[in-house]
Amino acid sequence: MTSLAITGARIFDGDAWHDDHALIIDGGQVTGIVPMRGVAPGQATRKAGGAMIVPGFLDLQVNGGGGVMFDGECGVEGLSTICRAHAKFGTAGLLPTLITDTREATGKAIAAGIEAARSRMPGFLGLHLEGPHLSLARKGAHDPSLIRPMEADDLGALIEARRHLPVLMVTLAPESVTQEQVRALAEAGVCVSLGHTDTGCRTALAYAKAGARLVTHLFNAMSPLGHREPGLVGAALESGTLWTGLIADGIHVDPVAMRAALKAKTGPARIFAVTDAMSTIGTDMKSFTLNGRTIERRDGRLTLADGTLAGADIDMASTVANLHRQVGLPLEEALRMASLYPAQAVKLEKTKGRLGAGMDAHFVELTEELSVAVTWISGNVVHTA
Repeated sequence: MTSLAITGARIFDGDAWHDDHALIIDGGQVTGIVPMRGVAPGQATRKAGGAMIVPGFLDLQVNGGGGVMFDGECGVEGLSTICRAHAKFGTAGLLPTLITDTREATGKAIAAGIEAARSRMPGFLGLHLEGPHLSLARKGAHDPSLIRPMEADDLGALIEARRHLPVLMVTLAPESVTQEQVRALAEAGVCVSLGHTDTGCRTALAYAKAGARLVTHLFNAMSPLGHREPGLVGAALESGTLWTGLIADGIHVDPVAMRAALKAKTGPARIFAVTDAMSTIGTDMKSFTLNGRTIERRDGRLTLADGTLAGADIDMASTVANLHRQVGLPLEEALRMASLYPAQAVKLEKTKGRLGAGMDAHFVELTEELSVAVTWISGNVVHTA
């Protein structure tokens, strides 16, 4: 690929804004951000289609998109459809997320993910397995008949899968997994996330010490913050090592609770945005099925027949807008929650989450209204509005 200068927009590199500058990309990577007067004569240029250029969004919890759910029958083509659907909303990298399923379906899903990684599928970062080693008490929309404790074969399969995937994130509950198993997973490079659990705060902190690195969708499907038992919510906010996902659709978590959590979170680990999106994203679907159960789409909600929330009906561009407009975050911080912080959470910050020399050329051209004009992945345009 010939070196290309993207001009005509403010550039946010993940730390600061650059006015009257050009983003220079070459060979799928960023080579620099330079003043317009520093653009070399004869340099190939392209004028941005939006008012801002920002790092591409990264979503660590995506159950589906484009009419496809990630499951045992999804296959590589289905994964590609999901990645393309979310690219329309600025997501340059995602973890397709498998909700609790059978051993057979899990094996097929992992095989599809490994093939996607081998083919260097645009937008594919790895896999997130949400279950089946969860707590029945906090199952949420997961099928209770499929939830079970982790066994030696399960542990071995996860460690083997990690050998073939750039990122493997697993959501586990202390009720179904031992600290020794968590330690073995972490040592193998698996990103262990605590979620769907009724565990107490001190137990959660002990699991963090054993190697758990993240917490899945803060406040949802977990022991709440109490004044005598702080629960997993308390552990997530107290620990400086637990990176914590947040569904910022205004339905799963009220903006008041989001603001309180963001103020309370101990660093250096941060709270990052996830969509928890289902197959509805990028479609006009009114319903779909999950483990044989119908999920209804209505008024921005996805619910089972009993009203239980089943994933979210939001994209990452809308998430950034909500964090900025409803929660009141500076735009820069909302953007970091959708790019830099998830990259750091799964140890991809050396190549993703910022725009600087040597980083992947994953970026989004946003309008002043925060809608997506153009999405770039590895220096290639993958979506134009």
